[in-house]
Amino acid sequence: MRDKPWYPVLYMFVMTAFFSSILIGLARFTRDRVELNERSAVERAVLECLAVELPARASSLEVHRVFLDRVSGPVPAYGGAYVLREGGKVAAYAVPLDGKGYWDRIKGFIGIASDKRTVTGISFYEQKETPGLGAEIVQPPFRSQFTGKRIADGRSPIGIMPVGAALGPSKVHAVTGATQTSTRLEKIINDGLLRWRSDLASAGGGQG
Repeated sequence: MRDKPWYPVLYMFVMTAFFSSILIGLARFTRDRVELNERSAVERAVLECLAVELPARASSLEVHRVFLDRVSGPVPAYGGAYVLREGGKVAAYAVPLDGKGYWDRIKGFIGIASDKRTVTGISFYEQKETPGLGAEIVQPPFRSQFTGKRIADGRSPIGIMPVGAALGPSKVHAVTGATQTSTRLEKIINDGLLRWRSDLASAGGGQG
């Protein structure tokens, strides 16, 4: 039968169908796990930017429980931000950040206190910047600079300045050697904050 002219075609068809079935099966098997990991990464990032303390090495389940207990959202009435409540009142907002970094998209959140002015923190759950350079945006030395900063009025609420530059209440230092990532991140942050302000105003200021 192997010498028949149609045999190679049939053989390739059968093999392709066989391996495709295996790949489809694996994709379905791992889909729930992937979705769970993605959800956990987002929830952890929300809690981190809001300065909500988590147990050391908290599992995905523990993160999810804390998230459900403390946070709601995204809430359209609050400009699409996640909302942290304490004592029945809004304590802070987690504003989504999403934009093009130097290599790929950067996604995260910036936390804003209930005064809508004071930054509680910043966090990232997706980025593919250069290890040791742009990827340092996820490390505490860079992220900790944002805590307590004040969001300025105008088109540039937060500024990322060259290392060594004088800093004002709305400025932080860039990552050393990662000018392109820092420049793009500044735009991502400011675009996110300006969009939030606009959506918040359209929703009536998020009262309550």
